[in-house]
Amino acid sequence: MVPPLITLEEHFLSENADDVKQLYSEQLGSIPGVAEKLADIGPIRLKSMDENNIFMQVVSHGPGAMRVSQCQAANDQLAAAVRAHPDRFAGFAVLPMADPDAAAKELARCVREIQGFVGALIDNRSGNTYYDGPEYDGFWQAAQDLDVPIYLHPTWPTPEQTDLLYTGNFAKSATLSLSASGWGWHADVGLHILRLFAAGDVRPVSPRRRLKIIAGHMGEMLPFMLQRIMLLSPRWGARERPFREVYDTNLWITTSGVWSIDPMATILRNTKIERILYSVDYPFAKNEDGLRFMQDLEQSGLVTPEQLECIAYRNSEELLKLKVKSRE
Repeated sequence: MVPPLITLEEHFLSENADDVKQLYSEQLGSIPGVAEKLADIGPIRLKSMDENNIFMQVVSHGPGAMRVSQCQAANDQLAAAVRAHPDRFAGFAVLPMADPDAAAKELARCVREIQGFVGALIDNRSGNTYYDGPEYDGFWQAAQDLDVPIYLHPTWPTPEQTDLLYTGNFAKSATLSLSASGWGWHADVGLHILRLFAAGDVRPVSPRRRLKIIAGHMGEMLPFMLQRIMLLSPRWGARERPFREVYDTNLWITTSGVWSIDPMATILRNTKIERILYSVDYPFAKNEDGLRFMQDLEQSGLVTPEQLECIAYRNSEELLKLKVKSRE
């Protein structure tokens, strides 16, 4: 029997994010009912959780750049839902990453002043800017001081990236998918984590840093290139720790939206069991598919009952300082 489940990459769209909603044309046109589910942090979401063994959901805003005031309003809206259902919901803050100082302040406000926030889920880039530069050191320091993880989530490609990488002799629908959830999102997050490592000792995910980063979608390709990265990353400059050590101590990965035992078999061979977290990617992925995946994993013989519990909820409890409560 599948243990209780905690999920960590579960999105909503706030009431004041009309400009962000325009980015979701491909998803809104392809996934029935997704618009209604994105607008809900209440009965629709809770009903699906109850039907699919999800005891707690860590809710976050969908990707897309937002201004400081929009982030504050979205976090306040999410906080109200968490207060209404504190045993079922927790929150990852949305942050204005174009302004790293403001992002650090909003993270601190959510974690210190608003009950139920356990970290942040942030866009992987701000435009064409990744977060390996010195202007983001204060933000990363704030995350460490608050002792909360940062979920590095894919975001939309810029026009320059779309033209260079994803526009070709194929339909616009292929461009939209390849540049986002069909491929580009995942490669881009994996690249960003490698950039943070390559930036050196004074950057996040580096020696003497306590930073906690979560990568979704079975690790955003990193577990499957891990041996290659370990082989070639010594060429990237001197540092006190190799990438293998950083992978083992600074990174967590989730299952979100990938429902195949094949990649999980690889991950179980090269990733510490306590670093693997269950997630769904609701409502873009279905809670029903996630539950079937966990049932398949249980029956696969790849994990013990204790290891299945770790993936299902115990690792998330430990990382996020949460506690699953009985629904009986």
